[in-house]
Amino acid sequence: MVRGRQQHSGQPSSRRRRRKRGPDEPPDHALGRSRGGFGTKLHLVTDGQGLPLAVEVTPGQQHESTQFETLMNAVRIRQEVGRPKCRPERVAGDKGYSYPRIRRWLRRHKIEAVIPQRDDQIAQHRGRPLKFDKDAYRERSIIERCIGWLKECRRLATRFEKLAVNFLAMIKVAILERYLKIAFSDRA
Repeated sequence: MVRGRQQHSGQPSSRRRRRKRGPDEPPDHALGRSRGGFGTKLHLVTDGQGLPLAVEVTPGQQHESTQFETLMNAVRIRQEVGRPKCRPERVAGDKGYSYPRIRRWLRRHKIEAVIPQRDDQIAQHRGRPLKFDKDAYRERSIIERCIGWLKECRRLATRFEKLAVNFLAMIKVAILERYLKIAFSDRA
C-alpha cells in the first residue's frame, strides 16, 4: 500500500468506467453550439393536421438540410386499404431547404416543392422562375405549432437526458401522448 491505495499497474480508476454510449448514440450526444446557444436541433415532419410523422435530433450547429432525405425516407402515411404511402404529395419548407439537391430529390420522387427561393439563388437562377404556391406555404405554420406544443413539454424543452437516444425516445413518448389524446378526443 502506498498512501492508502493499492499499488498495481493498470489504468487509473477514472478511465476504467464503462462508456454509456450505445451503437446508435452520436459521439457529441446531439449537443452543439449555434446562434441560439448550446443545444440540440429537432428535425420534424408532420402531416397536414400537425401530427408528427418522423423526427430526428442533431447538434445545434448542424444545418436543417442535412437530415432532409433521412426524414423523408422515414415517413409512412397509413391508408384505409393497402400498403402505407411513403411519399406525400407536396412538401413545404422554409428557405433553409432551398437547395438544388433537395429540389432534385423532390422532383425525382414526384413531390411538389413548396419552398421559397433564397435571395442569393434568385439572381443565379436562369430560365423559367420556379413555381411557388404562397397559399400552401402559409400552411407551414402547422409544423411551427407542433414544435411549440413539444416545447410545452418541460422535459423536452430543458433536455434532462444526456444521451441523444434517450432524448429522442422522450420526444417519441410525447408524440405518442399526442396521438392518444387525439384518438380519444375523437371518440368522445
